[in-house]
Amino acid sequence: MYDCLIVGGGFAGLQAAIQLGRYRYSVLVVDKGRGRSTLCGNYRNIIGWPDGVSGDRLRSLGRAQAESYGVHFIQDEVIGAARHGEGFELALGSSGGSCRGRTLLIATGISDRYPAIPRLEEKLGHSVFVCPDCDGYETAGKRTLVLGSGTAGAGMALTLRHWCEDLVYVNHERQAIGSAQLDELQAQGIAYIEMEIAEVLDGSEERLAAAEAHGGAGEQGESSERDGKVLPVASSFGGVLLKDGTVLRGSRGFIAFGGNQVHSDWAVHLGVERMENRHIVTDPRTKRTHVPGVWAAGDIGVHAEQSVIAMGEGAQAAIWMHKELSRRRKQSSDY
Repeated sequence: MYDCLIVGGGFAGLQAAIQLGRYRYSVLVVDKGRGRSTLCGNYRNIIGWPDGVSGDRLRSLGRAQAESYGVHFIQDEVIGAARHGEGFELALGSSGGSCRGRTLLIATGISDRYPAIPRLEEKLGHSVFVCPDCDGYETAGKRTLVLGSGTAGAGMALTLRHWCEDLVYVNHERQAIGSAQLDELQAQGIAYIEMEIAEVLDGSEERLAAAEAHGGAGEQGESSERDGKVLPVASSFGGVLLKDGTVLRGSRGFIAFGGNQVHSDWAVHLGVERMENRHIVTDPRTKRTHVPGVWAAGDIGVHAEQSVIAMGEGAQAAIWMHKELSRRRKQSSDY
């Protein structure tokens, strides 16, 4: 039996694993190998990385650091959890096996919902973004297209107005928007288009010219650069081609489709308290849930969904897991 089970190998889970490993506990991280952090090609708001760092690289470095303290990793997905004595037993999906631990940290995070628009995913974290608090800065002085759905997309466009003066919101899924929000978009000078997107365009002039020749005159925009550096074509955003053949040029994109998936269903049988949006409620100081021996950290909890906050919460949870394990050790000679 492990001292600590961590479900999720993103920033919260990895930071907790490093901290717990340094406490010299036996730690197992169960990670399915993909998550919100794997989508980001370049985090630029993390201290010490002024030129940015990819989510994949941070995860790789974090795992290696945790392993140096004896932390174990398995790639699998947890599909169920139950009490086992004073600890917990997790059911694993891919292997069909299980694992047991004295304490449990839930750090499974969320997944952003977005449609399968051609060439969208390869640009995420490079020139198309999901988090305004992280990357709203990247839109300053750039023509920016918000690709979204209904009120979620409208809200994103209005939020980005803090940085960007040249905004277009494309309501790809044509979901309804209230009159008050439409009035606010107009008042803020944000163009609104209700039309399905056929594909995302690369930022090369050749590709844009070809799209315009095929679809129409389009609109002018800038080339896709970042801090003066030209992005690779696959990563660069040049705009979108709409279903009616219109080309909308832009050099930055944001997505906001709403309905993000919160990965907490497997933990319901443990009795954790969840909000209506399925985020797990924790004590702000300790990150402990209402279930003894269970903690939650990162985007699965209730916070601003920031990478650096997830790291902090992972360390915070680990400290209080250590306090609990120390208490048990003092009270039991069988530990």
